[in-house]
Amino acid sequence: MNTLPRTKRAQRATSTERLLAAALNDFVRHGYHHTTVEAIALSAGLSKGTIYFYFGKKSALLLRLLDRVEAVVVDEMEARIAAAGPSAPDMLVAFVHGQAMLGVERWEYVLLLILMSLEFRGAGGEIEARITGIYARLYGAVEAIIEEGKAAAVFRTDLRTREQAAIVMAGHDGTFLEWYRRGRSLDGAALVRALRAATLGGLRAAPTG
Repeated sequence: MNTLPRTKRAQRATSTERLLAAALNDFVRHGYHHTTVEAIALSAGLSKGTIYFYFGKKSALLLRLLDRVEAVVVDEMEARIAAAGPSAPDMLVAFVHGQAMLGVERWEYVLLLILMSLEFRGAGGEIEARITGIYARLYGAVEAIIEEGKAAAVFRTDLRTREQAAIVMAGHDGTFLEWYRRGRSLDGAALVRALRAATLGGLRAAPTG
């Protein structure tokens, strides 16, 4: 009696994972608005009706993927920062290195966030609000690190934290785009070292005396 429900749950899990993987791939490569429900179904090897049955509409697929983006990109980032050394530079290095690892292991999720933030800019609605909320957590984490560094007199105080964090995030997003756009012809380790040096170098307070 218990075999059938377990089988149905397994079938549902398998089908939804195939649809989410197909949607992630298609949204990253073609954009949300240029990806049809039919294309996702074809990529997943399932019927269009399966998408409507499990998700109801295309936007629900993106919202589910954004839930995963937040868990992978933000939740894990906050955990890495919390586990880093007590100094602001240590926390910033943990941020940079952790995000760099995502570029190797889970790059599609980071790229989805960046690309969807551009595609839905000014669109209003639930998707833009969801993306804005994810970025707000990223900005908040970086701003908190910078404020910590300023309080400890290791980061410069002649610039506003908001703009400093914006530059850090510009380096973050830009590095991912370069890595993707240039076909990974760049040396990944060297790219991370350059990002770390540029980020810390731009934030460090000038030596006194």
